Amino acid sequence: MTGTHLTLLVVTLLTAAANAAVAAADLAGARFVLANSAEVGVPRSWLPRLAALKLAGAAGLLLGISHAVLRPLGAAAACGLVLLYLGALTFHLRARVLHNLAFPGFYLASAVASLALIVSF
Repeated sequence: MTGTHLTLLVVTLLTAAANAAVAAADLAGARFVLANSAEVGVPRSWLPRLAALKLAGAAGLLLGISHAVLRPLGAAAACGLVLLYLGALTFHLRARVLHNLAFPGFYLASAVASLALIVSF
């Protein structure tokens, strides 16, 4: 296993795990999720759909690193997560909620890193 392959595995597994965890928080209606979504103007009714997108992205990333034939699926999942978190950042900026911008920023950065590694591998 090369260093690049190990980096791909670690970054992609971290991205998938982080997205699965935040999707679980969305589905559970965690207090921080409800407070944040209300603050940035995301309707509560969107949370299950957003959670489904995060879970689909996490699953696609895992499938994409499981076999070379499925790598395009992993790239598509990473693209979807990038778009999702660009939307999250847009909502934060539009609402001028900057105190917790690091959270969607982290998720965006991990999705971009996963995408870059999947495409380059």
